[in-house]
Amino acid sequence: MKSIFQNRLWWCWVWLLTLSLTTTAIAYFVTRGITGPIAGAAILFLAYMKARLILARYLGLAEAPSWYRGLNLLIAIYMVLLLALYLAAGL
Repeated sequence: MKSIFQNRLWWCWVWLLTLSLTTTAIAYFVTRGITGPIAGAAILFLAYMKARLILARYLGLAEAPSWYRGLNLLIAIYMVLLLALYLAAGL
Protein backbone atom coordinates (compact mmCIF):
# COMPACT_ATOMS: atom_id res chain seq x y z
CA MET A 1 0.00 0.00 0.00
CA LYS A 2 1.23 3.46 -0.89
CA SER A 3 1.95 6.02 1.75
CA ILE A 4 -0.04 9.24 1.56
CA PHE A 5 3.21 11.05 0.75
CA GLN A 6 3.62 8.95 -2.40
CA ASN A 7 0.18 9.85 -3.72
CA ARG A 8 0.35 12.42 -6.52
CA LEU A 9 -3.15 13.75 -5.89
CA TRP A 10 -2.25 14.39 -2.26
CA TRP A 11 0.79 16.43 -3.31
CA CYS A 12 -1.33 18.26 -5.89
CA TRP A 13 -3.77 19.16 -3.14
CA VAL A 14 -0.90 20.41 -0.96
CA TRP A 15 0.38 22.60 -3.82
CA LEU A 16 -3.12 23.94 -4.52
CA LEU A 17 -3.52 24.78 -0.86
CA THR A 18 -0.11 26.50 -0.80
CA LEU A 19 -0.90 28.52 -3.93
CA SER A 20 -4.29 29.51 -2.50
CA LEU A 21 -2.75 30.65 0.78
CA THR A 22 -0.16 32.66 -1.16
CA THR A 23 -2.93 34.30 -3.18
CA THR A 24 -4.76 35.14 0.04
CA ALA A 25 -1.60 36.64 1.53
CA ILE A 26 -1.07 38.83 -1.54
CA ALA A 27 -4.70 39.98 -1.41
CA TYR A 28 -4.30 40.77 2.30
CA PHE A 29 -1.27 42.96 1.63
CA VAL A 30 -3.08 44.72 -1.21
CA THR A 31 -5.82 45.72 1.24
CA ARG A 32 -3.11 47.08 3.53
CA GLY A 33 -1.90 49.55 0.92
CA ILE A 34 0.55 47.60 -1.23
CA THR A 35 -0.92 47.99 -4.68
CA GLY A 36 0.25 48.04 -8.22
CA PRO A 37 0.57 45.88 -11.25
CA ILE A 38 2.97 43.49 -9.52
CA ALA A 39 0.24 42.27 -7.14
CA GLY A 40 -2.25 41.79 -9.97
CA ALA A 41 0.30 39.95 -12.08
CA ALA A 42 1.25 37.74 -9.13
CA ILE A 43 -2.37 36.80 -8.43
CA LEU A 44 -2.97 35.99 -12.10
CA PHE A 45 0.22 33.94 -12.23
CA LEU A 46 -0.84 31.95 -9.18
CA ALA A 47 -4.26 31.35 -10.76
CA TYR A 48 -2.48 30.13 -13.89
CA MET A 49 -0.36 27.72 -11.87
CA LYS A 50 -3.45 26.39 -10.08
CA ALA A 51 -5.21 25.85 -13.40
CA ARG A 52 -2.21 23.92 -14.72
CA LEU A 53 -2.14 21.68 -11.64
CA ILE A 54 -5.85 20.95 -11.94
CA LEU A 55 -5.52 20.16 -15.64
CA ALA A 56 -2.50 17.93 -15.20
CA ARG A 57 -3.39 16.00 -12.04
CA TYR A 58 -7.10 16.11 -11.31
CA LEU A 59 -8.25 15.90 -14.93
CA GLY A 60 -5.41 13.54 -15.84
CA LEU A 61 -4.19 15.51 -18.83
CA ALA A 62 -0.58 14.75 -17.94
CA GLU A 63 -1.21 11.46 -19.76
CA ALA A 64 -2.50 13.32 -22.86
CA PRO A 65 0.33 15.76 -23.68
CA SER A 66 -1.24 17.27 -26.80
CA TRP A 67 -4.46 18.15 -24.96
CA TYR A 68 -2.47 19.43 -22.00
CA ARG A 69 -0.31 21.68 -24.18
CA GLY A 70 -3.34 22.99 -26.07
CA LEU A 71 -5.34 23.84 -22.96
CA ASN A 72 -2.24 25.22 -21.27
CA LEU A 73 -1.71 27.57 -24.22
CA LEU A 74 -5.38 28.60 -24.18
CA ILE A 75 -5.24 29.39 -20.46
CA ALA A 76 -1.93 31.29 -20.91
CA ILE A 77 -3.48 33.45 -23.64
CA TYR A 78 -6.51 34.08 -21.44
CA MET A 79 -4.30 35.09 -18.49
CA VAL A 80 -2.29 37.48 -20.67
CA LEU A 81 -5.55 39.02 -21.88
CA LEU A 82 -6.75 39.41 -18.29
CA LEU A 83 -3.42 40.99 -17.31
CA ALA A 84 -3.67 43.43 -20.22
CA LEU A 85 -7.20 44.41 -19.17
CA TYR A 86 -6.06 44.81 -15.55
CA LEU A 87 -3.16 47.04 -16.56
CA ALA A 88 -5.33 49.05 -18.98
CA ALA A 89 -7.86 49.73 -16.22
CA GLY A 90 -5.11 51.29 -14.12
CA LEU A 91 -4.23 53.87 -16.76
